[in-house]
Amino acid sequence: MSAVLDRVEINGVEVPLIFEEERLLPIASMQVVFRYSGSLADGEHPGLARFSARMMNEGTKRLGSTGFAKALEERAISLSAHAGTETFVFELSSLKEVFGKGIELFADLLEEPNLGEESFKKVRATTIGSLMRKESDYDYQASLLLKKLLFEGTPLAKPADGTVEDIEALEPKDVAAFLDDHLVLHRAIIVVGGAMSLEEAKRFAKEALKPLAPGKAEPLPFFEASGAARSATERKPTEQAYIYFGAPFAMRVDDPQSYKAKVAAFILGSSGFGSRLMEEVRVKRGLAYSAYGRIVLNKSSSYFSGYLQTKLESQNEAEKVVREVIASFVKRGATLKELEDAKMFLLGSEPLRNETLSQRLGRAFNEYYKGLGLGYAKKQLELIEALTLEELNDFIRSHPEILKLSFAVITNEREKSPTKSEK
Repeated sequence: MSAVLDRVEINGVEVPLIFEEERLLPIASMQVVFRYSGSLADGEHPGLARFSARMMNEGTKRLGSTGFAKALEERAISLSAHAGTETFVFELSSLKEVFGKGIELFADLLEEPNLGEESFKKVRATTIGSLMRKESDYDYQASLLLKKLLFEGTPLAKPADGTVEDIEALEPKDVAAFLDDHLVLHRAIIVVGGAMSLEEAKRFAKEALKPLAPGKAEPLPFFEASGAARSATERKPTEQAYIYFGAPFAMRVDDPQSYKAKVAAFILGSSGFGSRLMEEVRVKRGLAYSAYGRIVLNKSSSYFSGYLQTKLESQNEAEKVVREVIASFVKRGATLKELEDAKMFLLGSEPLRNETLSQRLGRAFNEYYKGLGLGYAKKQLELIEALTLEELNDFIRSHPEILKLSFAVITNEREKSPTKSEK
């Protein structure tokens, strides 16, 4: 059966529940997603949401980290927490026969997480260690630099993991306050499925989330990407240049034209060796191992972005080529062959994206969360199949804002000095 949308009442709150029954295998899974509880909700403490998720992976106060992990492992139960930009998520999965025990442990975790000083110091040390390693990850650094250019003055300009200084400034009370405010029923969406009935799914959901307070939800803000077309360069001890670029894209996540954006982005930069950017930057000019571009449509932002790596002496030429390729794409659009190839891949690969229960539940959640309605993915394929070249190119020409490109570059400490023979 396909996924269905229902609701379950928990502590007086009607919580959305997305369910799909699947009895081919004796497995069960549940995701609980808390809206506007990711890094956008960090407030004065960048990195707090993701740090709090790591703390929730430290088990319960009663069992501790090791004891809780053992209780899960003995029954082959997987239970973890993570935070994204917009959401805070718990994932639980196991064989159906032990899923009830998994729900019990999940409820214990929500009721009494292990937020003690010892666990806090452990998570702080591992987080700081990870951040220090990222100081030499120049893809990561260039990506952060681009976000600062596109979203200056907003939470999106801050690193989702925080900085070393941010994490050092955190205290256990900050984590406790964040969890109290955000792990609440009014923010929750339940995604559950497997070898169970809808009524069983509702009982599991009630049992798992009964420790939570009703709380309150807030509307998710939307942040416009800057069209100022700025450039920023940071010099590091690197042997190549890391070039990240981005621009505004005037579309919301629930726009009925979003399927056209998917096709356009595929042709321009997200289809690997068949894309315009890869063809012009790598194949024809040999300026990079790869060149990629995509259109990002989130509830909190929408923008075009891409990246490439190139030789230090080629970075100016690579930037010029990127500008030329995107300008040509906006002006002339796609070719009929590009559209046909895009259709062939997007329509042909769809079964591979829906093979497993988790993939199908994930798709159903995205359809609901983005306001598209369950079943939109199938409708989108039909729209893509019927899309004409004229319609696609009219759409591409209607988005000249992607020409307002900002560039973030990580390059060497100093420019390459010419040799005597070059002077």
